[in-house]
Amino acid sequence: MKHLNETQRYTISRMRRDKKTQTEIARAIGVSQATVSKELKRNRCSDGRYSAKMAQMFADIMKERSHRRHKLDESRRAFIREKMERQQWSPEQIKGYCDAQGIPMVSVEWIYHFIREDKRNGGTLYKHCRHRLKHRKRYVGAGVAHIPDRVSIHQRPVEVEGRREFGHFEMDLIQNGKDFILTITERMSRFLLMEKLPNGKNADDVANAAIRLLKPYKKHLKSITTDNGGEFAKHKLISKKLKTPVFFTDPYSSWQKGTVENTNKLIRQYIPKSMNIKYLSYNQLLVIQKILNYRPRKVLFFNFPANIFYNFAS
Repeated sequence: MKHLNETQRYTISRMRRDKKTQTEIARAIGVSQATVSKELKRNRCSDGRYSAKMAQMFADIMKERSHRRHKLDESRRAFIREKMERQQWSPEQIKGYCDAQGIPMVSVEWIYHFIREDKRNGGTLYKHCRHRLKHRKRYVGAGVAHIPDRVSIHQRPVEVEGRREFGHFEMDLIQNGKDFILTITERMSRFLLMEKLPNGKNADDVANAAIRLLKPYKKHLKSITTDNGGEFAKHKLISKKLKTPVFFTDPYSSWQKGTVENTNKLIRQYIPKSMNIKYLSYNQLLVIQKILNYRPRKVLFFNFPANIFYNFAS
C-alpha cells in the first residue's frame, strides 16, 4: 500500500462527505482504488466515519515507531560491549545515553536479551551487570515448574516489541490483601480491560475472566504476554478459546511486560493498596477503566487509548 500524505487524507475525507466513489477518490489523489479502500477500512472510526485527522495521527505514530526500531547488528553489539566492559555502564544507561545523543540503539529489553545470549555462549558480559543477572537466574526452576507447556517470551515474534502491530496484549493481576483484579492492556494503544476476581487468583477463574474480556476482540488478537504466576497456569485454555498464543516473561522480569505494569501504576491512583476492593462494584471498576482509556497520553501524542483501540478493533 502506497503511503498517503496529509493532503491526500483530507481530500479523501472531503470526497467521502460528498458521496464520491472510491474510484473517483483514487483518481483525484493519484493512487489505486485498493489503496483508498485499505485506507478507509484501516482508519475508520468506531461509528464508521473516516477521520483524516485521526488517520494522519496514526500514520505519524507508526512513522515515529518505525524510526525507533533498530536491529541488534554487530556494530551495536560492539558498542554495548565497549560501554559495559570498559565503562561499566548498565543497559539502562546505554539506552538512555543513545537516545539523548540521537544514536540508534535497541531497547533495554533487547540489550538484556543480548547479555543472556552472550552468557549462554560462554561469555562474561553478564559479570559487568551490577546484579550479574542473579535476579534473572535464581528462581528459574521454582518459577516455572508448575506451569506446564509454557512458551518463553523469547519465542515471541520480534514485531511485538516494536508496538507497530495492533492486537498484542499483556496480562497481570493487582492485589489488595486477599482480593485481586485482572488487568489486560493492548501494547500499541495502551487500552485497558479489567475485571475483579471474586474467588481470588484461582487459575480457572483467571483464565475464564481473560477469555470474557478478550473474546469481543478475538479476531484482532495476535498474542498475550504474562508472567510466571501460578494463576496463569491455564494458559492453554486461554490459547484454545481465543486462538492466540500466550507467552511468559523470564522469572522476576516484570519489565518484559512493562505496558501492563505501567498501567497498573496508573490504576493505583484510583485503587490504592489501602483500599478494600472486596466491595468495589462492577460499575465502579468500569468507571475507572473508562477514565484511564479516555485520558490523553504523551506516548500517544496526547490522543486517547480508546480512540486508537476502537479504530482498529471496530
